[in-house]
Amino acid sequence: MAGGRLTEGAATPRLVARGIDKAFGPTVALSRVDLVAQPGEVHAVLGENGAGKSTLMKVLAGALTPDAGTLELDGQPLTVATPQEARAAGIRIVYQEPQICDHLSLAENVMLGVEPTRYGFVDRGAMDVATRQALTDLLGEGCGGLDPRALAGTLAPGDRQMVAIARALVGDCRVLILDEPTSSLTAKDAERLFGVVDRLREQGKTILYISHFLEEVERVADAYTVLRDGRSVGTGAIGAMSMAEVVRLMVGTEVEDLFPRSDRTPGEVRLEVTQLVGRPLPHDASLALREGEVLGIAGLVGSGRTELLRGIFGLAPVAGGKVKVGAFVGPASPARSLAAGMGLLSEDRKGEGLAASMTIADNITLSRLDGLGPAGFVLPGPQRVVAEGFADKLRIKCRDVLQPVADLSGGNQQKVALARLLHHDVDVLLLDEPTRGIDVRSRAEVYAVIDRLAAAGKAVLVVSSYLPELFGICDRIAVMRRGRLGEARPVGELDPHGVLVEATGA
Repeated sequence: MAGGRLTEGAATPRLVARGIDKAFGPTVALSRVDLVAQPGEVHAVLGENGAGKSTLMKVLAGALTPDAGTLELDGQPLTVATPQEARAAGIRIVYQEPQICDHLSLAENVMLGVEPTRYGFVDRGAMDVATRQALTDLLGEGCGGLDPRALAGTLAPGDRQMVAIARALVGDCRVLILDEPTSSLTAKDAERLFGVVDRLREQGKTILYISHFLEEVERVADAYTVLRDGRSVGTGAIGAMSMAEVVRLMVGTEVEDLFPRSDRTPGEVRLEVTQLVGRPLPHDASLALREGEVLGIAGLVGSGRTELLRGIFGLAPVAGGKVKVGAFVGPASPARSLAAGMGLLSEDRKGEGLAASMTIADNITLSRLDGLGPAGFVLPGPQRVVAEGFADKLRIKCRDVLQPVADLSGGNQQKVALARLLHHDVDVLLLDEPTRGIDVRSRAEVYAVIDRLAAAGKAVLVVSSYLPELFGICDRIAVMRRGRLGEARPVGELDPHGVLVEATGA
């Protein structure tokens, strides 16, 4: 466990935040928050969505100005009013979605804003040298096979993350903030990232590490601070406290049953897929999903899992095979799928899963407007009643169902997307990474919704990169590898190691 690496008794902490307050109008985001991180330490910042983690990180990175409180860096008072001032002080942040300019080269991305010049012109030779050095510091000799002159738009997600981290490390970086750094990475890329974090720790960097994956925190972190409702409620060494206690601090109560499971009685086949071939993926996929069951699809990112769900729903082109939903067989399209009683929850919540500028009520009712007013009109009163009903049922935390869905935390946004499928009253639910980027309590609540749906006779197909999730909520699991879907087997006949071996072909 990482706890043994904690720098104990350090004479001067690297970063100290004391009594940080931040409010947005009447909404208090941070209240008297404290955080102390040491040199050469990976310090996990934990909490539910909406606990104040992102606000605190933005304060430290100069993107927000605190209303009260003090900051110190290596024993000296620190004031950062802008991101530029924070960067100059040695505090850098890499956001969950790496901010990469696809039309620029790796070197231009890494050196963006700090380009070396000669005689008033950008010195591209010096830029390449500095980029190679930054990538070597991260990935060792050979720069992980990355070419500083290659276009950033050609990079895989894991390499994009490395370029964003390399940019943060240019110059005197003393504190590196990593916000959900593995949320879009494959298992292999995540392991590479963990190696990078270990290397940076050995170089004496202080890393503030935000993640909802507690097993990941155990792997990389030395210490932790827990935020709840905008307050710091606990701190200490990772090795000195159980993860169960950390979860209790995060949610304020015990999470008794993360994976609830009601009695389920699988019935008739609601979705049948026969030798489906997509463009370019999948290559061959067949499955039968019954009412009253949850069927999971495991596999590596890029194996064709998402393309399979989108092909079934009609969002991706299909070159061959057959999809049967209930009694309907024919060319799939989103409209026909919804009419046949099948709905899709996209993995891209921000890009296509929600209309961020519209209200919670609009998002919930968007695909089904009948019954909300006469002659095709939507009346605010009935729409509000429907939306408030789902907000109560799914415990969506909001001021009002008429506020923009963009104002909600990731977990609550995901519940809104689920609520739309429930409002449409679909019988078959295709859920692609249903808990990506949401906290422990929100995950437990989403799992409870899925369990209730299956117990009520709905058919649920789940794609997830998180094996504990699949083993916790599914009745059967099928593994996809390189575009081909294996046979679905009961969870009791499988184990996570075996599934991983099947997914990787090891």
